[in-house]
Amino acid sequence: MIQDKAASSSNLDPVEGEDAEQELAQLAKAIAHPARVRILKVLEERNQCTCGELVELLPLAQSTVSQHLKVLRDAGLVHGASDGPRTSYRLEHGGLRRLRALVSAL
Repeated sequence: MIQDKAASSSNLDPVEGEDAEQELAQLAKAIAHPARVRILKVLEERNQCTCGELVELLPLAQSTVSQHLKVLRDAGLVHGASDGPRTSYRLEHGGLRRLRALVSAL
């Protein structure tokens, strides 16, 4: 699963080789949709948001935003913290650093 790998990866993990290529492909797949890129940008701008706040900012249904957040969470690029009935989402900077390191090695 992507989440386990991204959560345990650091910038010091190898950026070359078959494992790194597989990891990069999985992370690239997670950001391959324009809505997910937009969600990452919104979280960067606002530091954190609930799903409902993201729905207000994006021309997408709540269920669609939730699904995109799940993909980003599974990839280790977004973190969700429950606060009662709501979940606040923020960027997972370690996952983004890893993505940058893997892309830079191309």
